[in-house]
Amino acid sequence: MLQMKSTIPDTGVPIAPPAANGGDRQEASLHGEILLRLRDYVVEGNIPEGARVPERQLCEMFGISRTPLREALKVLAAEGLIELLPNRGARVRQLGQRDLEELFDVMAGLESLAGRLACETITDAEITAIEQLHYEMYGHYLHRDMHGYFQANQRIHESIVAAARNETLKTAYANFAGRIRRVRYSANFARKRQRWAEAMREHEAILDALRRRAASELSDILFQHLRNKRAAAIEHLAEPEENAPASP
Repeated sequence: MLQMKSTIPDTGVPIAPPAANGGDRQEASLHGEILLRLRDYVVEGNIPEGARVPERQLCEMFGISRTPLREALKVLAAEGLIELLPNRGARVRQLGQRDLEELFDVMAGLESLAGRLACETITDAEITAIEQLHYEMYGHYLHRDMHGYFQANQRIHESIVAAARNETLKTAYANFAGRIRRVRYSANFARKRQRWAEAMREHEAILDALRRRAASELSDILFQHLRNKRAAAIEHLAEPEENAPASP
């Protein structure tokens, strides 16, 4: 069975050394690293959906105080990964089947449009960079490294959106991407299908269409790619209920 790989350091190990002289640059770097690792921790399913965020435990794991942790939680709340509870901390946002259907349909439309626009404006250098990410992702796939695979995967999709040269689209995409990032990750573990292998084949087709700048073809492939991801996400959402013992 595939195991989710966490990037959280061992208990009590600081994320980064304290800033030597309190400079803004060191503080910004520390904040960015806290945010990156906390986001990965939530996305990779280390806290159950709907569960409270264990602030004290996370502070110990990161080796930080609650202030920088709560600043990172505010960002994740803005991204839609968690919910801030008035005077009661935070909890991981829980999405139902209807939420997933609607969110993935919107994402499918946004990525489809991004692919069509990107084919009109993408440079050879940008295609080369996406190719490199694709082969990096494939390497992670071969080594069954879901964490590395997912990071490269997200960078590919973000690169296609960036190549569309449309700031309104980019902003909308970032807003919705944050809200489904966690379930997009977990969908790769759907049991009834080999979703991971299926997604890898779809990415081969995405890269091929992008190289040829086949706008309509890439648009259709990306739309179906997100539809397939939606089906896997909904399937994975239902799995605990299917496997749970029957009520007496």
